[in-house]
Amino acid sequence: MADASGSHIRDLDGNVFIDFLAGAGVLSLGHNHPELVAAATAQMGVFTHGLDMPTPAKDAFTEAQLSMLPASMRDRMKIQFCGPTGANAVDAALKLCKTATGRGDVVSFQGGFHGSSHAAMAMTGNVSQKRPIANGMPGVHFFPFSSCSRCPLALDPQTCQTNCVSFLERALRDPNGGLTLPAAVIMEMVQGEGGVIPARKEFVQRVRELTRELGIPLVVDEVQTGCGRTGSWFAFEQYDIEPDVIIASKALSGMGLPVAIVIYDEKLDVWNPGAHTGTFRGNQLAFAAGAKAVEIVRRDDVLGNVRERSEQIGARLAGLASHPAVLEVRGRGLMWGIELNAPADGRSITELAEDVQARALRSGLIVELGGRDDCVVRMLPPLNVTAEVVDIACSILLHAIEGAYVGAARAA
Repeated sequence: MADASGSHIRDLDGNVFIDFLAGAGVLSLGHNHPELVAAATAQMGVFTHGLDMPTPAKDAFTEAQLSMLPASMRDRMKIQFCGPTGANAVDAALKLCKTATGRGDVVSFQGGFHGSSHAAMAMTGNVSQKRPIANGMPGVHFFPFSSCSRCPLALDPQTCQTNCVSFLERALRDPNGGLTLPAAVIMEMVQGEGGVIPARKEFVQRVRELTRELGIPLVVDEVQTGCGRTGSWFAFEQYDIEPDVIIASKALSGMGLPVAIVIYDEKLDVWNPGAHTGTFRGNQLAFAAGAKAVEIVRRDDVLGNVRERSEQIGARLAGLASHPAVLEVRGRGLMWGIELNAPADGRSITELAEDVQARALRSGLIVELGGRDDCVVRMLPPLNVTAEVVDIACSILLHAIEGAYVGAARAA
């Protein structure tokens, strides 16, 4: 690519594309936001890399992040700076919970994605990613997630969310169930790589009640959903819960400068200084940009824009609910997925999704695939995307889906 600005990028041949991948959700304020660039540039001439040293940039970033928490949580939460990736923050959160509880097992959920490091991959649902790597981290137990359109227990969608939680409740309470109390339960509020699957509210609240009752730290992975992606700063706010640990990374700087943090309840703060370190944990450029990003989000009501554009996308895609090529349309904020149906022309569902993605690209729209068999067409636009750009992008995507479906029908 040659250059980029806002929601658009231009390739070396001069073609311009709407970028609805945005660095896998990293570019929350789009490409090269001038104020973020200015903040990082100014910091570059002052101090760039500080490990654990206190600096004005780090203090401003820390204060900004804590200020975005629900008021009831701000005074008791601490921040751990770790390596600059979400996976490293996941590893740090596990170490924290294991240290605090003295226990070793972890509960994760089917369909979840937590990263590609050794420990994070062990808690990820996608088996193909783990298959080549023998002897993964032991002690991980997978339970059903409230993915009601593809119920993991093959139950009626109206009742499966209750049974998912009941399955976990019985397993953790059963003295003959073979599962000792874990060090942590880790979950996403919206499974991103798993296919943009929002958890049901009742499911999340019952998991929170169960973990609190049994003294199990609840770790919420907000690597993709955090920093406003779902319409609130953190997705867990929409579920009326307070987790013990929050993992954030991707969009913290707003412009792709790497930084990751673990925000955790002070009651878990029992590990020693230096228990989790990382050479690049003191990225002053990311801190400066991240503090400015929070200021912009507040000033420009970016979260309000997320909610308005979410309603716009929902309205534009509503007709797909009855489209024969579409199983389900799912979205929360500016995190959307269209799960496709298996085509009738002998191609795999993956090939149909790839066809949709390729058609969209040829028409000037960049989207991603995810979910089971990569059958979900995903959109992660910048949070400050305009109504006009959303309208154009939705038109391109609708045309791409129809073209792929008609092509499949003719081939059949």
